[in-house]
Amino acid sequence: MEFLPGFGMLSPMPVHYTFTPDAPLTRRNTFRVPARAAWLAEIHDAAVIPEVLTLPQVKNLPLLVLGEGSNVLFTRDFDGLVLVMANRGIETLADDGETMLVRAAAGEDWHGLVRWSLAQGLCGLENLSLIPGTAGAAPIQNIGAYGVELSTTLESVAAFDRQAGAQVQLTRTQCDFSYRQSIFKQQPDRWIITGVDLHLHRNARLKLDYAGVREELAVMHVANPTALDVSEAVCRLRRRKLPDPAVIGNAGSFFKNPVVSTDQAARLQSAHAGLPIFNAPDGKKLSAAWLIESCGWKGFREGDAGVSDKHALVLVNHGHATGAQIWALAQRIRDSVQERFDIRLEPEPRIL
Repeated sequence: MEFLPGFGMLSPMPVHYTFTPDAPLTRRNTFRVPARAAWLAEIHDAAVIPEVLTLPQVKNLPLLVLGEGSNVLFTRDFDGLVLVMANRGIETLADDGETMLVRAAAGEDWHGLVRWSLAQGLCGLENLSLIPGTAGAAPIQNIGAYGVELSTTLESVAAFDRQAGAQVQLTRTQCDFSYRQSIFKQQPDRWIITGVDLHLHRNARLKLDYAGVREELAVMHVANPTALDVSEAVCRLRRRKLPDPAVIGNAGSFFKNPVVSTDQAARLQSAHAGLPIFNAPDGKKLSAAWLIESCGWKGFREGDAGVSDKHALVLVNHGHATGAQIWALAQRIRDSVQERFDIRLEPEPRIL
């Protein structure tokens, strides 16, 4: 059953939100694991958020804000309100000929936003091509790929602050970004992101140094790449290395790459030849995929819960795995890496 508060069946007015009890979530998470929500609200206009949150059916229930479900693992049903931001729209706030300030609504598809920016001749998002999810979900874990993080282009985030009961605009500094981290991830029950402002350039220097990008451009026979060329190279790399969630359930990289001290990294590399190590602002970053593969997990399958044979960092649902089964496998992988390397991996998705 679904009803639209305040709107009759024949009303010509736009639908600002829909409200559904006992809502299935299987098609709303990219792992495609079964789960249900006590209530689900799909928001098409951010202005109605206060109204929805005070509806008598849900005002005292737990809240989960969900985008496309590409960074969450449901291990059980959610006995509360799942709120999906489905507002859309991309607009130009400022343009000086060299840079453009762009505002995207939270419900915009992320890759669609990247493609839109490239069509305008803008640089900055090309390395973040083909990342699943919505624009509103992107700041939560400061999405990053191929040497670029969202925080390098993000100007500010529009959000509803449940603590203040008001819509606010947070600057990049206030978002407290770090590697796969932000204030929104630290305080998930406080913020509902409604939009993002991005500062993009027409002639920015392209980021080509991450492993594989220059090589892929060479395969494409591109000597002087544009941002569109870089986007195409990244898409080719991602399609080749990562399983498509539309084909097999997954949430991309399941664990963060661990960051350790310089001394610990040196000791590990001395004991384990071939361990990839990268510079990080507060130490050295290790390859979680290498650690997991070294423990023999790549391609592992138990029932329908498994590890991709393409990439050891990606846990997959071969069809009928539950979230609890996938999480149990993830914990076994985490424990085996800790036992062998004395490093505790942290999951990227939110585990519910």
